[in-house]
Amino acid sequence: MEADIPQLLPLMRGLAEFENTIADFALTEEVLLEHAFRRSPPDCTVLVAVDDDGGLLGMIVYFLIRFSVTTKPEMILKDVFVAREARGRGIGEHLLRAAAREALRLNVSRVDWQVAQWNTEAKRFYERLGAQSDPVWVNYGLTLDACRALADGLD
Repeated sequence: MEADIPQLLPLMRGLAEFENTIADFALTEEVLLEHAFRRSPPDCTVLVAVDDDGGLLGMIVYFLIRFSVTTKPEMILKDVFVAREARGRGIGEHLLRAAAREALRLNVSRVDWQVAQWNTEAKRFYERLGAQSDPVWVNYGLTLDACRALADGLD
């Protein structure tokens, strides 16, 4: 909900701090409002875990992409985060169960996400819930500098 944005942004900032990417954190309430709530369809969807007082304890940000082989969407979990003080209380499992229900509702072909190689605690958690690392596909990417170099080389 749009009303969650003031509490959602600190969770997103907390994830950036945890992943040591806070220097690149540029998200604002206005950007989140536009991309998650005002566009149709939205660029992303946010699932949240809420305590009894309405405080946000954790979140999953996901988006959908078309998968060419099945023609069904694929759900990509972009951000999965539980506030440090809420960990160990089943919040992450609750969020992933909500994402699984959403995936079934949307009739997706699969649900994928990435986890940092160094985040062994998260890997154990995901595997406990039935997730598996992908033995076939390896993630690749280009930094903006690499994109510039590649683009410059194509002239």
